[in-house]
Amino acid sequence: MKITAVETRVVRTGGGGPWLFCIIRTDAGITGYSQFGSGSYPKGQVGLVEDLGKTLIGKDPDPVERHYLEMYRATAQVSGGATSMAIAGIELALWDIKGKAAGMPVYRLLGGPFRERQQVYWSHLASYRAQGRADEMGVAPLRTWDDVADCVREATDAGFSAFKSNIIFPGDPPRRMRDVFAGDFDQNANPDLIEHAVKQISVMREAAGPNIGIALDIHYEFKTEGAIRLAQALEPYNLMWLEFDKFEPEPLAQIKSSTRTPITTGEQLLGVREYKRFFELRAMDTVKIDVPWQGFSQAKKVADLAELYEMNVAPHNYTSHLATFQSLQFTAMIPNVRIMETDIDSSPWRDELTTTLPELKDGYMAIPTAPGWGCDLDEVAAEKYAYEG
Repeated sequence: MKITAVETRVVRTGGGGPWLFCIIRTDAGITGYSQFGSGSYPKGQVGLVEDLGKTLIGKDPDPVERHYLEMYRATAQVSGGATSMAIAGIELALWDIKGKAAGMPVYRLLGGPFRERQQVYWSHLASYRAQGRADEMGVAPLRTWDDVADCVREATDAGFSAFKSNIIFPGDPPRRMRDVFAGDFDQNANPDLIEHAVKQISVMREAAGPNIGIALDIHYEFKTEGAIRLAQALEPYNLMWLEFDKFEPEPLAQIKSSTRTPITTGEQLLGVREYKRFFELRAMDTVKIDVPWQGFSQAKKVADLAELYEMNVAPHNYTSHLATFQSLQFTAMIPNVRIMETDIDSSPWRDELTTTLPELKDGYMAIPTAPGWGCDLDEVAAEKYAYEG
């Protein structure tokens, strides 16, 4: 079997950044699919996949790890970031081919499964609806705190035992924090902002009850001092975690040691070399890993290292169903999973883009059993919703 083509598709989502997909075709009629990368800067990532893909034409797709290492070494002068994500896109599609050729799901090639279903949490609860996207999703707008509480009850009524949100501002129109402070924010946590965040979490806790997991994701939005004060202010609400990103492990370790609120981070890190510095300082309680950004082999290496440091992982998974299937396969082959992210409101046509939908029941998703990822990109739908930006 030989690789005959490496292609990409960029798909619009209806509000957020576009989704990127890689397609690898072979002369045996087996096609591998993957979702990869971040939609923030699609042209650069697509160009990298095209450049790297040319080096694979005519080669046997089977030795996936060898191809990964050769691409990793060949891009040493432009390593990390978008380059790593592009390599991941190719590597993930190669794993899909390998699984399909073997007639088994990818996790069975790597020692799984550890489980038959995976607990998931509703991510970005109320967040997308605070971006003015309520109409396109056919849901009520977030005018008041009561509307926010209704969102929480929607998730718990659907069987979710946990959810995650961002700092939001209900109103007319509702807004997210990045919109409120657009162009005028120095990552300071002033008293009014902390009071607002506490109000939001108090509303959510009251609506959810005491046993539902609540996570708040603040990305890069605060400096260390502000993040500590926010984490301490939220201690009475028993968060599942406070999630944010830092470029260096020392500030994270300082925050973690300063609060009883659990700390989660890691989605911004790429490759086991980057994670190692954070693990050595015990800079997080739970480790976020993004499979479409990392690639499958690197994600497993990070999870294996996290196991040595007695930490569980929580896959970062906020886009299409293909990414969800890749992440489910990841959770099936490792022993140390806390919970997995899933987005309910990510795109109004998300269900059209894949040949299979995940089985979701009572806050759990079934581990797929079909060959490869168990889910293909619908190329007709990808063309229908092609990104033109």
